[in-house]
Amino acid sequence: MKIKDFSLKDLAIYLSDYLRKNNIDTVLSGGACVTLYTNNKYLSYDLDFVLLSYVAWKKLKTVMKKVGFLEKGKYFKHEDTPYFVEFLAPPLSVGEEPVKLISNITEGDKTLKLLSPADCVKDRLAAYYHWNDKQSLEQAVLVCEACQVDLKEVERWSTNEGMKDKFKIFRKEIKSAIL
Repeated sequence: MKIKDFSLKDLAIYLSDYLRKNNIDTVLSGGACVTLYTNNKYLSYDLDFVLLSYVAWKKLKTVMKKVGFLEKGKYFKHEDTPYFVEFLAPPLSVGEEPVKLISNITEGDKTLKLLSPADCVKDRLAAYYHWNDKQSLEQAVLVCEACQVDLKEVERWSTNEGMKDKFKIFRKEIKSAIL
């Protein structure tokens, strides 16, 4: 299969495996996780990989170029796919808290590390809480509809982020979506 035929999931798994083989350990975050957890109800074209340890930009450029992804500002783009890749600096966190639980998707001998559904919701809510990004709020709700998410944990985290009032809005959005 060629990159032009890859779905977002295929590309994420392929790149994660390729990066790991080049000693670059990553976890997928952001909207791509929403796409995966909601079975494409939300479509992201941005694969945000959080580096689990420091990697020099020069090494990232060299490794990505070997599979046809060229640097375009802070992203990497391949001419045969609409998806683009961004690398985010460690540590892996949502808001002010480090991520403790990492989920995996395995296909054959390849594994993609990604945020758990709960941390995906927190990640989307962080954008809503801190930048008032309504689309991120909608994405958090979509993940809750598609996956089992520990809302007590999300509420605890929201309170620690100083966002109890916005969590109540999120809770109402979930109830509206389920009815």
